[in-house]
Amino acid sequence: MPVMKGGGNIFLVGMMGAGKTTVGRLLARRLKLRFVDSDREIETRCGVKIPVIFEIEGEAGFRAREALAVEALTGLEGIVLATGGGAVLAEPNRRHLSARGTVVYLSARPEDLYDRVRHDRNRPLLAGGQPLARLRELHRQRDPLYRSVADIVLETGAQSVQALARQLLDRLETEWNTST
Repeated sequence: MPVMKGGGNIFLVGMMGAGKTTVGRLLARRLKLRFVDSDREIETRCGVKIPVIFEIEGEAGFRAREALAVEALTGLEGIVLATGGGAVLAEPNRRHLSARGTVVYLSARPEDLYDRVRHDRNRPLLAGGQPLARLRELHRQRDPLYRSVADIVLETGAQSVQALARQLLDRLETEWNTST
């Protein structure tokens, strides 16, 4: 097994709909690591879905809960972690991600993201009018942050999840072999 950064952790970052959860599950299975989704972890801890947290506590309340989850989850070893799309907004989250594992940015165009999430009612930041315009704005704000923490940037497009996971495995192997 190649030498892995941060106790063998792989942290997936990117916009909502980029494929972090889907690719993360497949990657964890292939690498025989535990898969964790930070949004699901927050829901489990709170006992309610994320839109309810946003409704009751607002985005600031959710981000505070997210920061606690990211700090705890990045402290584990041997995991593939799919982070929430906004996890990189907080500097301490970026610091934990960078220091404790290999960070992979699944990059996608806002138009592709829109196609993937437009029917998903579990996206509080897209509630209301003009979700494509909102995705473009979020992408403009967050893309530099994702890139700042990423060890690997992987462009997602029309390829299958299996092809994307294979491409990521190849990139990870190259990354780990060059860091020894």
